[in-house]
Parts: sequence; structure tokens; C-alpha cells
Amino acid sequence: MSLLISNDDGVYAPGLSALFNDLNAISTVKVVAPDRNHSGASNALTLENPLRIQELSNGFIAVSGTPTDCVHLALNELCESPPQMVVSGINDGANMGDDVLYSGTVAAAMEGRFLGLPAMAISLVGKTYYESAGHYAQLLVKKLLASPLAQDQVLNVNVPDLPLDKIKGIKVTRLGKRHQAEMIEKGIDPRGRDIFWVGPPGKIADAGEGTDFHAIEEGYVSITPLKIDLTATEQLNRLTDWLDR
Repeated sequence: MSLLISNDDGVYAPGLSALFNDLNAISTVKVVAPDRNHSGASNALTLENPLRIQELSNGFIAVSGTPTDCVHLALNELCESPPQMVVSGINDGANMGDDVLYSGTVAAAMEGRFLGLPAMAISLVGKTYYESAGHYAQLLVKKLLASPLAQDQVLNVNVPDLPLDKIKGIKVTRLGKRHQAEMIEKGIDPRGRDIFWVGPPGKIADAGEGTDFHAIEEGYVSITPLKIDLTATEQLNRLTDWLDR
């Protein structure tokens, strides 16, 4: 069995090493990850510049590109034989609700699924108990490979930042929602020019029962199935009627 793992926090991130250690215990693992932090990169591909790679002393491959670049390059060029699955993470922080639209962690998994492989993104809602997230990553990889899900699904997994014995279990959830992001923060650089920082994420708007936010708050691992096909199929007839008016 072989796995490909990547992330968006970069090849030196502690979550990536933790994920490698747990999955390497059950499989051959190839690591291809960005050479720097690409949080918030979403599904971006690098098209205007070449990609460069560097193999590190631990065998990990660093790529001068985005998380999506890493998986795309690995599956089309760097992997000697196709892996059985793509796993992205362990992200340093949550990827819940609307955050998944911006997440490079989720995007790396999406690219794996788009290229025909089972895929999972896993995030730790904090920065401490990577071993808890690694445990659930190993458990879910075993289950996915033994009993694959529908081909259009990616699993988005969030693990509470708790010791393993304090986590209550797993809940299947839907995405919650946030309010609009906070205001852009404007400043002045040392040369007197305007600079701008994207503001923090908006406050949680929907954390009701059944959401990923609610599961994490209650001490459960959240698993949300995501689809690559973004078509709002339930709106097709309504849109046709609207055009015919």
C-alpha cells in the first residue's frame, strides 16, 4: 500500500511530520509539499512560472508551488507508481464552514480526488495534540481503503485539540457558516506606501446541531463529505423557469 501526503502549511510544518509518522506505520508514504506556507491558496495552480523541487534529507520533496501544484506534480510526474490515496494535513488550525473555500489543505485533497484517487483533508483545531489527529488519520485511511466511498467525495476531517482519551468520538456533519470576514486592515510601510492586510475570518453564523462547528465544540471529530461538482442541481429547473419568464 502507498499513500501520497501533502499540506498547505509547508514541508517543515509539524503537522506534516506527525501525519507522516502515523501513516508510515501502515503504508509506504511519499511526501510532496510546498516549500513555504501557502495557507489560503485554495485550488490555485502555478501557470506563469516553472515549478522547482528539492528533496530534503528526510526524503520529503519541497515544491516551489501551491498545495494543488504539489499533488498535481506528484501524481503526474514524481510518483513512480500511483498511490492508493491522497491525504492532506495535518493542518495547523481548523478548516470548517466557509473556510473550506479558501483552504489549501482541502484543495490538495480535492486535486487528488479530481485525478481519480480517494482523498481526505485533516485539520487539528489548535496546535498541540497532533497525535490525536494522527490517530484519526490512520483510522480513517484504513477504513477508506477497505471500503471506498463514492468517487465524487472528499472527506474533510477536523479534530478537536484534545488528548485522545478526551475526544468523545466521530460525528458526520455538514458545513457550518461564518459571517462576512472582518474589515481589511490598512497600514503604511517604512517608505510611506499603503499596505493592506486581509482581516480575520468572520464570526460563526451557523454552529447548530449537525454542523462541523457544533461537533468540535462538543468534543467530537467532525467528518464532512465534500463534492467536487459545484453544480446546484436543485436549482436547475428553477433557473430554466426564470429564463423562460
